[in-house]
Amino acid sequence: MSISAESNATATGRGPRPRQRAVHGRLPSLTGLRFIAAVLVFCYHSSLALPALNPFSSPDVADGYRHLFSNAGWAGVSFFFILSGFVLTWSAREGDRPRHFWRRRFFKIYPNHLVTWVLALALLSGSTTQWWQAVPNLALVHAWIPEFTVFLGVNPPSWSLACELFFYLCFPLFLRWIKRIPAAHLWRWAAGTAGAVIAVPALAYLLLPGNPPMPEGSPASVWQYWSVYMLPPVRALDFVLGMLMARIVLTGRRFPVRALPAALACVAAYALSLHIPWLYALDAVFVVPMALLIPAVALTDTAGRPSVLRSRPMVWLGEVSFAFYMVHLILLNVFRDVLGPERYFGTAAGVGVLLAQMLLTLGAAWLLFVGVEKPAMRWLGRPRKESS
Repeated sequence: MSISAESNATATGRGPRPRQRAVHGRLPSLTGLRFIAAVLVFCYHSSLALPALNPFSSPDVADGYRHLFSNAGWAGVSFFFILSGFVLTWSAREGDRPRHFWRRRFFKIYPNHLVTWVLALALLSGSTTQWWQAVPNLALVHAWIPEFTVFLGVNPPSWSLACELFFYLCFPLFLRWIKRIPAAHLWRWAAGTAGAVIAVPALAYLLLPGNPPMPEGSPASVWQYWSVYMLPPVRALDFVLGMLMARIVLTGRRFPVRALPAALACVAAYALSLHIPWLYALDAVFVVPMALLIPAVALTDTAGRPSVLRSRPMVWLGEVSFAFYMVHLILLNVFRDVLGPERYFGTAAGVGVLLAQMLLTLGAAWLLFVGVEKPAMRWLGRPRKESS
């Protein structure tokens, strides 16, 4: 997900003049924020009891860690989808041809996917994964298939790339439509889109069957979970909301929320997510505060206000966050195999194990970033004339 702003967008309809972009067109604080979202997904997966990735021997500590981060993965993915719509709209090039856009986005995500697909088959699931699970995953169409062993097969985080690929295919059309919305109406459209996200779980509970049940006793059926959380057209609502929020900022509409109150609203939403019906905790509870947080952080950069998120270490972490996201679950399972499936740790040692796993995953992510992601973007993501 690129964070660079590559051209000015024109205002649509009546309203204030477009707000000036950040220096050099970059939003480094959003880059740093990406890593925090990736860590949330890491914490969610490392807290799981099935598979046995939770490192703590004390049942109370293990249950507390699992409960604390039980919705962190959902929150991180919601953030990434809204952020993707925001930054792609922010950085949209005037006159950019769809095929050039699609090429850049494909070679941004697919090389990392291909490498981690091979790694997952080689290290984890090669002997148990069937072709009808592996092939849709390789083609990034597995999120369209309402079968648990397919949409969460091979390298489970890759399901979100199937959604992103759908977003990218639709983006030129979405952008054309959204640019036609008068600036004065953008907030209404954003509110309506957020309302649609919030309505999806209610429709799933009402209309979809309660069977087959999700594994691990989750309080919803596979069909309900898939339709609310996995189905690309449904998750496109998050992406479109991000696009609308970017247009609100670019057209100079008043944005009344600062970054700190928006961040506190996200924390409050997370606390609420632990006490509401499960399908609402997958996305609906997060969508409004995160849709406010992303432009608020962007405006911190455009206004030149201090932000620890745009420090050099945070920006570096944000740059490797996609590779971190793609490789972390593979390595968590490998670490569990190396440590021993039945080996658990006291509280202090367990925290040390988690930190060591995170650092080793970060090292692997850096190798994936410099060895695959950056070269692919440089040599394959642009037409030859742009690459020279």
